[in-house]
Amino acid sequence: MADSKRLSGKSAIVTGGASGFGAGIVRKFVAEGARVLIADVNEAAAADLANELNQFSQYTDVSSAASVALMADAAIAAFGQVDILVNNAGVSHHPMAMEEVSEADFDRVFGVNMKSVYLTAKALVPHMKTNGAGVILNIASTAAVSPRPRLSWYNASKGWMVTATKSMAIELAPRGIRVNAINPVAGETPLLKTFMGEDTPEIRAKFLATIPIGRFSTPEDIANAACFLCSDEASMITGVALEVDGGRVI
Repeated sequence: MADSKRLSGKSAIVTGGASGFGAGIVRKFVAEGARVLIADVNEAAAADLANELNQFSQYTDVSSAASVALMADAAIAAFGQVDILVNNAGVSHHPMAMEEVSEADFDRVFGVNMKSVYLTAKALVPHMKTNGAGVILNIASTAAVSPRPRLSWYNASKGWMVTATKSMAIELAPRGIRVNAINPVAGETPLLKTFMGEDTPEIRAKFLATIPIGRFSTPEDIANAACFLCSDEASMITGVALEVDGGRVI
């Protein structure tokens, strides 16, 4: 009897995989039969999750070329090949007037949200080309489509990520590599407090009022969409930015 798990036999890297949406994606991928390398700057949390799930972890600063290269080497050593790359690691600056965001905070958003996609592509696209197959999934944001005030440089980084996804998809399709994005609305993750500035019942209520379905996205919501897009069920889907947002951007 064939294995009915949707990612059976696949190997994956999930950046920012130790918490939030990333951890949800890791758990779903493992449940669906994948072997996963959990890449995170929080080395202890990544190791804890890897031990719990009997997977692999690697300290990774996604804004560093050397660190990303070590991540790719570790995954290829562990798995033989990498079938799926999820660029999930992300940061934001606090809500404030665009001209008040420090250069250091801008550089951090640029490095983690944008440069990381370039660095992981440099490290893993040649490998996927050699294999003639692969899936890359970029976790962007509804901020790419319907930007909020006072998060301008975060919004811009996620808009860049969506454009990069489409450009990567059209270039890599002839080589058997699919590239998609997911646009989550804010969820119960470590970034939520950053987006809101402060976490109070009043601010939460105001935030939730912008989501027609009436709740934040969960790691499971994003993980389910990620599993579909990275599975062979989505073999005809490339270059999309799927909104998993309860109607936020309508």
